[in-house]
Amino acid sequence: MSAAPSWRSGRVVEHGREVQVWQLDDGSVVSAAGRPIDERAVQWLPPFEPGAMIAVALNFSDHAAELSLDEPEQPALFPKFRNALVGHRGRIVRPRGVEYMHYETELAVVIGREARRVRRHDALDVVKGYTVANDVVVRDFVINHFRPPIKPKNFDTFLPLGPFLVDKAAVPDPQALGIRTLVNGEERQQGSTANMMRSVAELIEYITEFMTLRENDVLLTGTPKGISHLRPGDVVSCQVEGVGELVNEVVAEEDLAG
Repeated sequence: MSAAPSWRSGRVVEHGREVQVWQLDDGSVVSAAGRPIDERAVQWLPPFEPGAMIAVALNFSDHAAELSLDEPEQPALFPKFRNALVGHRGRIVRPRGVEYMHYETELAVVIGREARRVRRHDALDVVKGYTVANDVVVRDFVINHFRPPIKPKNFDTFLPLGPFLVDKAAVPDPQALGIRTLVNGEERQQGSTANMMRSVAELIEYITEFMTLRENDVLLTGTPKGISHLRPGDVVSCQVEGVGELVNEVVAEEDLAG
């Protein structure tokens, strides 16, 4: 008996209604009924309703080095909150008066069932799938008395997520995925999940030792070196091999109406 095909699911708002969509093998997007969806004519939502969202800082040694920071002795975790969520092709708002705001393209791991005290060799069994995240940060505020980095990492729109939740069956090895970021078509960042200091399985083991993870909780697994400024008008493309491309435009807070 052949294995069930893997899937890639997302959510959009079309004519005021939320619609579940699917990406086909040829890259086209259709509704659950098979109707073609124009990617640019809809509002994209995060591909599912996330539960707890936990990020890990400095999970790539080259990223720690580019920031002149020591590698942490254990996973350096911090929360991301729902106010930061925005979908594919949504706008990232650059706050007034900040000096240095940058992207961080990351593999996001989505939990599929309740998990507590999971051993490393079983950890991928609790994964539902993967998506792409952009862990946006204002570096101005990442200083000692703002640790953990809740303020610099949790402005509104500072967590683009999507476009699709990709079945784990489509990603047989989460530690063998290229990571790439383009800004206005120019490559700014390139790396691989193979270079994570703590693998997806190790992170799940570590986190579930002290807390229960539940369905649709999200783990952001860190970014490689190659961060750079994001300015109003920039279009940032966050790419994770085999998972997808997440595209967002940066706008200035002062340019928004109201």
